[in-house]
Amino acid sequence: MKVLHNLAILGLLLVFSFMELKAQEALTLEKALQYAETESPDIKQSLLNLTRYQKNLEAQRAALKSRFSLDVNPLNFSRSRMFDSRVSEWYTNENLQTSSLFTVAQPILITDGTISLNNEFGWQKSLSDANDSESKVFYNNLYLNFNQPLFTYNRLKLQLKELELNFENANISYAMQRLNLERNVTDYFYNVYLAQMNLDIARDEQENTQTSYNIIKNKVDAGLAAKEELYQAELNLAQSKSSVQDAEVTFENAKDQLKLYLGMDLYTDILVLADVEANPVNVDLEKAIENGLSSRMELRQREIDIETSQFAMIETKALNEFEGSLNVRYGITGDNGNLTQVYDNPTKSPSIALSFSIPLFDWGERKARIQAQEAAIQAEQLNYEDQQNEIIIGIRQAFRNLQNQLNQIGIARQNETNAQLTYEINQERYENGDLTGMDLNLYQQQLSEMKVAYAQALINYKIELLNLKIQSLYDFQTNEAIIPTELYINEEK
Repeated sequence: MKVLHNLAILGLLLVFSFMELKAQEALTLEKALQYAETESPDIKQSLLNLTRYQKNLEAQRAALKSRFSLDVNPLNFSRSRMFDSRVSEWYTNENLQTSSLFTVAQPILITDGTISLNNEFGWQKSLSDANDSESKVFYNNLYLNFNQPLFTYNRLKLQLKELELNFENANISYAMQRLNLERNVTDYFYNVYLAQMNLDIARDEQENTQTSYNIIKNKVDAGLAAKEELYQAELNLAQSKSSVQDAEVTFENAKDQLKLYLGMDLYTDILVLADVEANPVNVDLEKAIENGLSSRMELRQREIDIETSQFAMIETKALNEFEGSLNVRYGITGDNGNLTQVYDNPTKSPSIALSFSIPLFDWGERKARIQAQEAAIQAEQLNYEDQQNEIIIGIRQAFRNLQNQLNQIGIARQNETNAQLTYEINQERYENGDLTGMDLNLYQQQLSEMKVAYAQALINYKIELLNLKIQSLYDFQTNEAIIPTELYINEEK
């Protein structure tokens, strides 16, 4: 029975170990980027913003099509006491009416006018005690109406153009968010990798410290070393255990930050797999600057800002302006007590109305607002020029950093090799009793620092190469330019 009990416990442990192993997900940088493309909260927020502008543009385009409407007044009853000045008598009038109005309205984009076809149909009963008369009649009023603003800007065109620019700007912001996503995912991913590496190094440190402790303990037990050495070895071992615990906490925190940014389940355990070897890439600085100036989406955003400020100028100039309105209407009206005879004797009803609004004096309001908007346009033009300079400086800095990181990689690689050889030599001296535990611990820490520094130099090179790619919109690893429109949502596969 005891054997069966032990086997059952062993089986359960194996099952739980398998479930825990299955729950751990191996994550490469490419897989993390693919995950973030669809699950990242930042990219989802950008998509929602893009959708908002897209739907606003679709709504505006739909509003330019013919609009059909039907207004129905099923009941309208009134009774009033009125005075007839012709005969100097008061009389009571009752009126019962029901009607409907059907309208087809078509905005005219090219002129900002509106043409509409209207048909009003109804029935009316009227009773008056002035002459004891009663009237019951069907009526129909069919007319075509045209309204055209004069001497002012085309508001329909301007509004549509503004929405188109807003949508383009949102698309650009989404594309830029995708590029920033790649940079941020890379940063978070390598933070986890470094934390994972620090944990491995701390554990190796603990194993080496444990080995050193066992050696010195055996020597002390044999009377070949002083107890002070054992006390120092115990202190070193305690410090190494504390370092492992600190590294574990840092590692778990880094994993949580990565999972949060990727939009992953926070309870999924991950293990990052990274190739940090950095192969030198030939970079043409002039080509990077040229491609950056011709392709960077921030420049197009500044151009959109300039266009938007010019639209604001058009609206500003329309303040207190001379403007007019033309309204032309033509229709036929018929009425009869018999529904089928409504148009037996129709009445033509043409009308035309022309009106003007003439500003006389505004105390300089319009002039001041125009000057303020002119200053705003100049500011946007300066922003465009500043953006160009920032792009050039950013690419230059990324290029210099990239060259510097190549040198740092060589230095860090040599430092790690020297630290490894130094540690091995001094470990042998420690085993022979020629070196104290405190001194050996210093060499151990130096080796750990050099390993981390070498890995950090490799990662820094990869990050700077990615930064140059984002700054110049050119991938020098594949020698291919990044086409901005390929990052737009409407180009996604």
